[in-house]
Amino acid sequence: MKIEHLGLWVQDLELMRSFYLKYFDTSSGEKYVNPKTQFQAYFIFFGEGKTRLELMMRPDIMSDNSKRGFNMGIAHFAISVGGKDKVNELTERIRNDNFIIFSEPRTTGDGYYETVVLDPEGNLLEISA
Repeated sequence: MKIEHLGLWVQDLELMRSFYLKYFDTSSGEKYVNPKTQFQAYFIFFGEGKTRLELMMRPDIMSDNSKRGFNMGIAHFAISVGGKDKVNELTERIRNDNFIIFSEPRTTGDGYYETVVLDPEGNLLEISA
């Protein structure tokens, strides 16, 4: 298993991208824009293993501690477990231990096969193939 990427909601996408490019030995992917939702994002790549930080911005995401994962700061992190069957198996183990399954296993619009669960403190955790 490995941490796949860490997502961070930001207010100023370009400023944050510049910061990570300037101070950390990183590179950036192309800007992604969804005109319908006004979502914009960059993936920032770290080192040879290409660990990624996803910097995300959407005008309707505001600081609100009651909406963990949908405000400024860490939105989620993802762990790749190595296959669809492993995602499904781990989802069931977590469900059986009475944790909340926030989103059932599925293939997302951007091509990931994942499930989303809440950790004991309510943080969003993506488990991906």
